[in-house]
Amino acid sequence: MADEAKWYVIHTYSGYENKVATTIEKTVENHGLQELIREVMIPVETVTEIRENRQEEVQRKIFPGYVLVKMVMNDESWHIVRNVRGVTSFVGPGSKPVPLTEQEVIKLGVERNEVVVTVAPGDRIRITDGPFEGFMGTVEELSDDKRKIKVKISMFGRDTSVELDTADVEPDED
Repeated sequence: MADEAKWYVIHTYSGYENKVATTIEKTVENHGLQELIREVMIPVETVTEIRENRQEEVQRKIFPGYVLVKMVMNDESWHIVRNVRGVTSFVGPGSKPVPLTEQEVIKLGVERNEVVVTVAPGDRIRITDGPFEGFMGTVEELSDDKRKIKVKISMFGRDTSVELDTADVEPDED
């Protein structure tokens, strides 16, 4: 396939999200369309609810009425998804589907990239991206999920703690 698959948002009737996702997945499997429609997802979060003095973990839809699909957009894939019972439209102006931007995909947590951390508290690092690019600092702490890092840098003659993404730093080799 020449085109790259992108994430699109489909609007569905409320309560039909699971049915729509299942139907799309079955259609893809039955017709061998894995190259066009790669993944179907309903964003959910796990919430702890207290009912009758006991705790239950419940899956709750983050965006009721919406389903995310990673697909190569062409007439065939559009037609397949659009004609699934329960789908009202693609999200976008008029009838033109608009893919999610890379930043939106990251914020939604649709695609998880494994984070490999090569620094530890006390290590010297160089900031490689963002407003503090080029600054040197010392790692103070790492977040539990290893996505954020707290760094002490010297700015205007004072030590200042800043929080950065782990992808924006690299170990200082000097």
